[in-house]
Amino acid sequence: MKLANYIIILALGVASFSSAQTKENYISEVLVADQGDGTYKNPILHSDYSDPDVTRAGDDYYMTASSFNAAPGLPILHSKDMVNWELINYALPKQVPVEHFNTPQHGNGVWAPAIRYHNNEFYIYWGDPDFGIYMVKTDDPADEWEQPVLVMKAKGAIDPCPLWDEDGKAYLVHAWAGSRAGVKSLLTVHKMSPDGTKVLDEGRHVFDGHEAHETVEGSKFYKRNGYYYIFAPAGGVSTGWQLILRSKNIYGPYEEKVVLEQGSTKINGPHQGAWVETPKGEDWFYHFQDKDAYGRIVHLQPMSWKNDWPLMGKDHDNNGIGEPVFQHRKPNVGKLYSVVTPKETDEFTGDSLGIQWQWNANPSVLWHAKLPGNDYLRMFSIAQPKEAKNLWEVPNLLLQKFPALEFTASSKITLIPEDDEKQRKAGFIVMGRDYFTLTITEKDGEFYIQQTEAKNADKGAEEKVLNEEKLKSNTVYVKVEVSSPEATCQFMYSENGKRYKKIGKSFNARVGKWIGAKVGLFSTSLAGAKRGGYADIEYFRITK
Repeated sequence: MKLANYIIILALGVASFSSAQTKENYISEVLVADQGDGTYKNPILHSDYSDPDVTRAGDDYYMTASSFNAAPGLPILHSKDMVNWELINYALPKQVPVEHFNTPQHGNGVWAPAIRYHNNEFYIYWGDPDFGIYMVKTDDPADEWEQPVLVMKAKGAIDPCPLWDEDGKAYLVHAWAGSRAGVKSLLTVHKMSPDGTKVLDEGRHVFDGHEAHETVEGSKFYKRNGYYYIFAPAGGVSTGWQLILRSKNIYGPYEEKVVLEQGSTKINGPHQGAWVETPKGEDWFYHFQDKDAYGRIVHLQPMSWKNDWPLMGKDHDNNGIGEPVFQHRKPNVGKLYSVVTPKETDEFTGDSLGIQWQWNANPSVLWHAKLPGNDYLRMFSIAQPKEAKNLWEVPNLLLQKFPALEFTASSKITLIPEDDEKQRKAGFIVMGRDYFTLTITEKDGEFYIQQTEAKNADKGAEEKVLNEEKLKSNTVYVKVEVSSPEATCQFMYSENGKRYKKIGKSFNARVGKWIGAKVGLFSTSLAGAKRGGYADIEYFRITK
């Protein structure tokens, strides 16, 4: 199809979308990778889909990513053209073991999953550094996934990936977390049962990265032209490179080659991701870039093969190592597809929460209500755990990823305290190792809005009120404006939804444990409070 026709079709698609977003296609106001001219710009997802992996099934592409302690976990994204992605499901409604993850376990849980399509079924393997390697599977990624299976009980085994060989034998490669195992920079291969449910031996180390490739991890297993390949990042999350290992024997010895590095670009630490081949025979590579408070965002690189070694991105300085591209033609998938992006805004008009939301721990059905016919979300004033020093340790935080370098999040919140003895609090939160809130609360029958902060919240720091202003009622409109390059945030509020006033000074969002900062909602009461109280939220919007 000619480029002019492509642009006409795309324009018609956007026009038909207009300002009322359909159920089929959500289009972000703050980031669209598809340029509408047959090209895309990196990152294709400026959200914290850390350690992404992708598999193809026919003409469909499915991505998953690390979710750590957030629930639901194991996000499932779908694409038809490898550039436009939609969040469609989670493979893990609750983290397992369930009781363990009913309290916040920052930085633990799902590490670096691998997704594979094998024998008409989809498999996801991930390493939990404290419990071992798990697997879930399904025949429909958009539907319910089976219960997780503990494939290998282990301390420190992480970043697993399966390989089913042509002879029917199955194998599993994984790395090691030094924090649990006492050693890292090792890759180990195990025999695995053909049904993928258990490893059959103690494994054999196949690569040691201590000399030249410290912190080798994130292993992905492939086979091509008689070679076994292990794609593995090395050198650290924000400073590393993409390493390729190959051998004619699954246990090695493995040859090594660095194929992607930052080079002269601004894309630091380009590594850890997925090799995908299209039905047209094109090769592509997904990887992440660590952008501090914005998290680990997703890039797409062109890829080719030379002498049975992959080449990624573009080799600008002719040193044999590729560097990330910023803009490139889209993959040739044989058809054109409409623009779509992961959901961000939630008007709370449906019967359930939007798919973009995750809780700070395994959720309880009693934390909120979304009743049919009610165009608002009710979040109940759940008492903080007695042991919680601040909101870092509170499970009922409703959060979503930062979606772009710059954006505005806004909402309308009404607080119903129902109890004068113990304070109820609700509002906005920008969550990370430091967190900041725009809190609505009640004291002696009067309502106030507060800006608070907890610096080093992950170390138990007390939350402090920095600014406080009296409100005329229990309803307030709230905003946070986020600007680049330091994820600088400014809280604002309004009592009529028209004229907004800044409250307090701006602040820089801070990363969480292995994740980017998040933005969202909370509704709590003090520890020991009687039941009662809630906040009604009319909408949560992400705009320019």
